[in-house]
Amino acid sequence: MTNRCIWAGTDPIYVDYHDTEWGVPEYDSRALWEKLILDGFQAGLSWITILKKRDYFREAFAGFDPNIVATWGEVEVEALLQNEGIIRHRGKIEATIGNAQAWQRIESDQGFDKFLWNYVDGKPLQPNRKTKADVHAQTELSVQISKDLKKAGFKFCGPTIVYAFMQATGMVNDHVVDCHCHAKLSA
Repeated sequence: MTNRCIWAGTDPIYVDYHDTEWGVPEYDSRALWEKLILDGFQAGLSWITILKKRDYFREAFAGFDPNIVATWGEVEVEALLQNEGIIRHRGKIEATIGNAQAWQRIESDQGFDKFLWNYVDGKPLQPNRKTKADVHAQTELSVQISKDLKKAGFKFCGPTIVYAFMQATGMVNDHVVDCHCHAKLSA
């Protein structure tokens, strides 16, 4: 039997996400933006809801190309509000457009990837959590990154969302130590 983080459960979608994506360091600026946007849409919902709708989100948001999404306006917002494949929340949709514009500014200034990874000196934090109870919902660092993202114009990026994003993108290796993914992501 393979040991996994308990949150992965037995749902094949969760198990695959846990085993192949969650916690794997992501250094691509566009992919980082996509994951931050999806974490923002997840606020108040379960992550499995987002995973099941991820392909619909990708289609609806032009493959999560922030350079395209940054040009959108009310016409696109109204169309997205009619799209049953995604979470139809006006605030989150409008925030995504604004976040694309904020991404463009950071990307042209220093690179969104560098902006984020500089917080951890370019390598994943390795806290070596023993149990799920040792995993935090937010940290001082996620609070700081959240503040800095908001200062840059981002929305739906509070400290808890940012910490979930840090876990998902491998900025922190929060696989518990007895999980089969922990060791390979610690190397």
